[in-house]
Formats: sequence, C-alpha cells, structure tokens
Amino acid sequence: MAPEREGGRERVVSGATAATRGPRTRLDQPRPPRRRILPEWDPEAFGRLSERVARFIGTGRFLVWMTVVIVVWVLWNIAAPTDLRWDEYPFIFLTLVLSLQASYAAPLILLAQNRQDDRDRVNLEQDRRQNERSIADTEYLTREIAALRIGLGEVATRDWMRSELQDVLKELEERHNGHRDGHREHGVFPADRSRGRDVDDR
Repeated sequence: MAPEREGGRERVVSGATAATRGPRTRLDQPRPPRRRILPEWDPEAFGRLSERVARFIGTGRFLVWMTVVIVVWVLWNIAAPTDLRWDEYPFIFLTLVLSLQASYAAPLILLAQNRQDDRDRVNLEQDRRQNERSIADTEYLTREIAALRIGLGEVATRDWMRSELQDVLKELEERHNGHRDGHREHGVFPADRSRGRDVDDR
C-alpha cells in the first residue's frame, strides 16, 4: 500500500494502482538488460571453431604429432637427468593431459556433428521441396502433352488431307470421264432437237 498526500491528508492507494505506480513497470519504456554472470559468446563463431578442431583431430597429421609428443615425453622423462624430469614413471601428468585433451575433444566433435546434422537436415528439406516441384512440373507437362495429343487427334493431319484430296480427284476424274463418254454417244446437241428445229423452221 502506497500513501499519497491529498489536501494535507494522507490517502492510502491500494490494489492495481499502487502496483503500477513504480517506474520499473512502465509499459512505454524497454526493460533494462539483465546482468549475466556467464560471459557471452557468438554461437556461430564457436561452432566454426569446433568444426576446425574436429576436422584437425580427424586427420592423420594430428595422430602423427600426438604420437611424436607422447614418445618424446616418455623418452625424456626416462632418459633425461633426474633434475630435468617433470613427469617420472608412471607418467601421471601425461595421463592427465591426455584425459583433458579427450574431455575437450569429445564435446567439440559432438558439436561439429550436430552442426553437420543441421546442415544435412536443411539440405534434405531443400532437396525434398525441389523434388516436389519437379514432380509437380512433370505431372503438369504430362497433362499438357496428353491434352495436345487429344487435340491433335481431332485435327486434320497431312496424310488425312492427302487421302481426302486423292479421293476427290478420283471422283472428279470419274465424273469427267463419264461426261466425256456421254458426249461422245449423244453428241453435244441431240439429233431429235436439231430435226425438230428443222421441221419447225420449215
């Protein structure tokens, strides 16, 4: 409950009005950033670094260099003078270093694998969408080709037109030959009509 002065008297404000009077709860201003205990880092940069480390660990060069370091370490701590040895048998410090290297290498490799899985998932999704578009385009082209074939089945083709023209030419030749034979038999002007004209003229 927050007291307020009004005309020399104190008035107690309670409820939602008292809760919203504070400057921290104003809605027209952004909230102040919270302080973080842990340091911030760029996940993308850290991921790229982990991929580089994992890629280097998975090469033969890393195995060769690690073998050389271990052999030199062991030989030095066996054959060197006692004052210059820093890790005598049973090489506890070497075991600690190798354990530390393995404990850091395993999460880095897993992080790199997770990033690769994410990329593979994105590529797989893009390939799936591309395949769906290709299938849809193929089906559309198939339907268009089928429609064109159906349409071409109703269109006069060159062979059909040629056969029709040949039939028309044969029919015309038959009619022409029939007319020619009829003219030879009866003549152009029939004899009856010429005789009738001569009789009428007389």
